Amino acid sequence: MTTYNWDLIERLLHEAQNSAGESFAPRKYAEDYAAAKASAGEPIENLDHLKTVACEYERLLLLRGYIAPRPDDEGATGSNFVLTSRGSSLLSLIDSSIPGNDHPRQVLDEQEDALAEATFDDVASKAQIA
Repeated sequence: MTTYNWDLIERLLHEAQNSAGESFAPRKYAEDYAAAKASAGEPIENLDHLKTVACEYERLLLLRGYIAPRPDDEGATGSNFVLTSRGSSLLSLIDSSIPGNDHPRQVLDEQEDALAEATFDDVASKAQIA
């Protein structure tokens, strides 16, 4: 069973959403994520490992259709992204600013691989997940 760091994925999706005119930098986002956790008094993983995971997530999100290259008319730099409809659905399920995001994360964690395209699309289509 594949497990994901939903907080880190949420951070990457937000950064992709807001990356017009800037290059996507998953290693920097991992550093920022770790710094925010540390300042909140939460334990953090090995930073080098976290940076590697962030880069792996970038690749996975792109290959599985959660993010796509940003179009020129939307501030493309050649290395930044937009959320696809699948990525927007994922963000809406795991967004920590939305009350009750724990249940969708739990449902996703129960899947063999929650980010596999068919699995995610099936889970996200069920109204009771949200």
